[in-house]
Amino acid sequence: MSKRSARASLLFLARYSLGSAALQPVVGTASARSTSGVCLDMTPKPKSVWTAADEKQAKEARSKLDVWPLDEYNAALLNQVHPIDYESSQPPHEIYDLIALGAGAGGLVSSKQAARRGAKSAMISEYLAGGDCLNVGCVPSKALIRAARAIREVRGSSEFGVVIPPGAITVDFGAIMKRMREKRADIAPADGHEGTTGAGAQVFQGRGRFTGPNTIEVNGVTLQFRKAVVATGGRPAIPNVPGLKEAPYTTNEILFNLETLPPRMVILGAGVIALEMAQTFATFGSDVTVIQRSERLFQSKGGDKEAAQILQASLEEDGVTFVTGSTKKVTTLRPRGEGPDDFPLLKVTVSGKDGDIDLDCECLVVATGRVANVEDLGLEQAGVEYELGKGVIVNDLSQSVSNADVYAVGDCVAGVPRLTHMSGEMAKVVVQNSLFEDDWKLSSLVVPAVMYTEPEYATVGIFAEDAASKAGVEVDVYSASLEHNDRAITDSDTRGLCKILCKAGTDEIVGATIVASRAGELINEVTLAMKHGIGLSGIGRNIHSYPTTGEAVMGCGLQFINSRWKRLDG
Repeated sequence: MSKRSARASLLFLARYSLGSAALQPVVGTASARSTSGVCLDMTPKPKSVWTAADEKQAKEARSKLDVWPLDEYNAALLNQVHPIDYESSQPPHEIYDLIALGAGAGGLVSSKQAARRGAKSAMISEYLAGGDCLNVGCVPSKALIRAARAIREVRGSSEFGVVIPPGAITVDFGAIMKRMREKRADIAPADGHEGTTGAGAQVFQGRGRFTGPNTIEVNGVTLQFRKAVVATGGRPAIPNVPGLKEAPYTTNEILFNLETLPPRMVILGAGVIALEMAQTFATFGSDVTVIQRSERLFQSKGGDKEAAQILQASLEEDGVTFVTGSTKKVTTLRPRGEGPDDFPLLKVTVSGKDGDIDLDCECLVVATGRVANVEDLGLEQAGVEYELGKGVIVNDLSQSVSNADVYAVGDCVAGVPRLTHMSGEMAKVVVQNSLFEDDWKLSSLVVPAVMYTEPEYATVGIFAEDAASKAGVEVDVYSASLEHNDRAITDSDTRGLCKILCKAGTDEIVGATIVASRAGELINEVTLAMKHGIGLSGIGRNIHSYPTTGEAVMGCGLQFINSRWKRLDG
């Protein structure tokens, strides 16, 4: 055991007895003597908790954790994912089978699964356990998206015989955000420290850094490991636009703290976060403008042209304005004030094909991509190769190419999809490969992606003809529109399509694009087929319930089958 580990164990003795396998705090004694003969104070100390409306704590939560307001729901969230003065209730192991550096989806899955499978594991959480997904990504955004959908449903209810008097519909933005915080707090225990320790892993709350090929230091204590997982995630990329870095801009990291609806919102970028929030805030009542560099949506990714047209038309119908051009500069006309209603005022100058355009807004959202969190982790001391912005360089086993005892998962890895479910799946690969000497490969994963606009946009694999052309793959495309789907017709929601791409002349599926109100659910059938080698004819021969939107997927399969029908002649 290292000297620092020994000191950490000695400090642990100051609070806990060692008389049983289940370590319990010593109660009712002011002091005790350690095995080294040192008299130690073992008086239990009261546990501090985050408390709603505590002004001092509210300032700390805002300044250190970027969480506000500190109401009952955010207090409940923080008590799960970043408890005050958190310390592990167990002494450090002499050596860990696996340590996860990071507490997002990748760190949680790898540390918990390792513990459940008998390993001595630990997770190091510096910021908010649950990572972006729980705190500033998937969970809060979907709560807002659901509220926006409810608003659209109410506004369109007259078609279904539900008549609401003119002017009777009001949008309570404060109530929407409160519901979001409540739902996030409801989900938080699954990602909180208690849930992780309950699975058998230890949790250390603090900044972790590698100090050598097989050591990590956190809070002054050195932990030794056989295997480690870098799972530090990513952060918003901030483009080099004059005036932007000095401006009071917003990213997804603070967007969900808003307490008042911004009158005008400008969004830099036209990716998933940008489009989801553009439609959502436009539905709430903000005047939203999206600045996109390409002539059409998804053009830089080789996305489907027809899908892009449907989605842009849908967002424009909900009040979103699109401006094509590059952002020339950002000017701060008024700084942000102290109160929730004290919005800043900014001017965004866009260089378009017909000249410059000035856009004023109270909320400037930067959603121009992500960069990996790889700085200040001690990766150099561990001998772990990485590239700034892109992430840790790994092989097909998710293993560092330069240190065989270190793996990496999720948004901090170079060249992988930056998705929560990808992080979780990579973590499973790492546990299997690092602890059980298996050879699960990242290249074997089939990873769908979903944008939760209305309608939703879901893709998997080589998902469009442009993408196939870039990949050098010849394809046949089978397409089914929702215009003739009976369920979509009865729902009065026929916007959308399903396109499935196969290798030319075969039924081997290489990818798909689906645009529909539940495209995220439909894409899973195609993903399953691709993963297990089920051809498009197999999907066509699979009985689908009637009437369902999922019949569009079957329709593509039937197109393939029908193109090869035998016919009776004469």
